[in-house]
Amino acid sequence: MERRTLGRTGEKISILGFGGIVVSDMPQEEADRIVAEAVDRGVNYFDVAPTYGNAQERLGPALERYRDQVFLACKTSDRTADGSAGELEDSLRLLRTDHVDLYQLHGLGSMEDIETAFGPGGAVETLEAARRDGKARFLGFSAHSEEAGVAALERFGFDSALFPINFVCWLGGFGPRLLSAAKERGAGRLALKSVARTNWPEGQKKYAKCWYEPYDDPEKATLAFRWTLSQDITAAVSPGQQDLFPMMLDIAEGFRPITPEEEERLREMAEGLTPIFP
Repeated sequence: MERRTLGRTGEKISILGFGGIVVSDMPQEEADRIVAEAVDRGVNYFDVAPTYGNAQERLGPALERYRDQVFLACKTSDRTADGSAGELEDSLRLLRTDHVDLYQLHGLGSMEDIETAFGPGGAVETLEAARRDGKARFLGFSAHSEEAGVAALERFGFDSALFPINFVCWLGGFGPRLLSAAKERGAGRLALKSVARTNWPEGQKKYAKCWYEPYDDPEKATLAFRWTLSQDITAAVSPGQQDLFPMMLDIAEGFRPITPEEEERLREMAEGLTPIFP
């Protein structure tokens, strides 16, 4: 599987990231098997968060034997220094490691999040301390808001930015500004929601671990994922539904850049859809 350099970190990570929620709520033996297959097929980028159910509890033992071979990213949703410090210690314990490779503010969605996290007693203090104390090698954030993401980049020298890079959202106007801001500041660009289609129709949710409706048809999912990986990014994190992960592995292994003709097909696919991030 192709690997690309993550911004200025110098780290080479797989173009497909393993979304830790994949292993939540499953027997440990199954989690071990899925992680082992991912590593065997070239995945070395793993991303998890305390909000993903018991994903950390399952991922820790599954990754333990591979810890020195992988790039492990974790997050905190707490915007305060005290709360995020507690989350970090819990994550390290559950993940069975003394450090994570990338520690991130999770899901920045508003300027209120920014003001709290970057203010006195905010979570950014925890990130700085984690790097100073060797508990995190690099620092980043994930964002569901272009405004919040750009503001975060303006206030701190983050090593990476993780945010939706999805063709439906992009055609609707979400993504270009944040991608440009991250690139200008030398931050690695990591993608979320690459195969998202739209929100679920009322009462028709098919996948418990996907709050949005993903493309699960292999042809359409391949086009969507290839489009994301054809942008100026390092990697894209898989959807959380375990049923979709084998398909994502296949697409990543066979990746080739999107063509102009295929981009026209994607524009047709996006017609009439409401982006999950307008």
